[in-house]
Amino acid sequence: MLDALDKKIIAAMQDEFPLVAEPYKEIAERIGISETELLKRLNDYWRTGKIRKMGAVLKHRQVGFAANALCAWIVPEERMDEIGQIMMKHPAITHCYSRVPQPEMPYNFYIMLHAHTRVECRKLAEELASATGLSQYTMLFSTREYKKASMRYFVEKRQNIRE
Repeated sequence: MLDALDKKIIAAMQDEFPLVAEPYKEIAERIGISETELLKRLNDYWRTGKIRKMGAVLKHRQVGFAANALCAWIVPEERMDEIGQIMMKHPAITHCYSRVPQPEMPYNFYIMLHAHTRVECRKLAEELASATGLSQYTMLFSTREYKKASMRYFVEKRQNIRE
C-alpha cells in the first residue's frame, strides 16, 4: 500500500526531470525529504514492482518518426500470449494490447507502430504478419496529434473541462 509520502514522491517524479548536477537532491528538497530517503524509496518501488522504469520521453514526430499507425489484428485466442510476446519485443512497437472484439470491429489485438514513413510502417506490418503467420489486420494511420501524454498519478484534481 502507498502512503502519503509515496504518493508525493510518485507525483514529483512525473514532473520535468531537473537538468542539474544533483537532480534527485533537488527533487527530494521539493518534497521535503533527504536525497537518501528519496533514493531508498525509489529503489523499493522498483524492487517490489510498483514502478517498472524511469526514462526519457522522446517526442517521436520531432525526431522524424512521422508515420504512426494503430495496427489492429485478428488473433486466435489460443495464440494471444504467443503473439503478445512476439509483438512486444519489436522495437518499432510502443503499445501492445488485447481487447474484446465487437461485431462491428472484429479485431482483438492492437499495436502502435512508429516509422519514418507510411511505406516503412506498412513494411513493418507485413514483416510482423509473416513472422506470426497472421493475415487479418488493418492499419489506421495518425493524421494529426491532439494530445500525447503519459498517465499522471497522484496529482491534484483538475477542474472539469465543462465547468
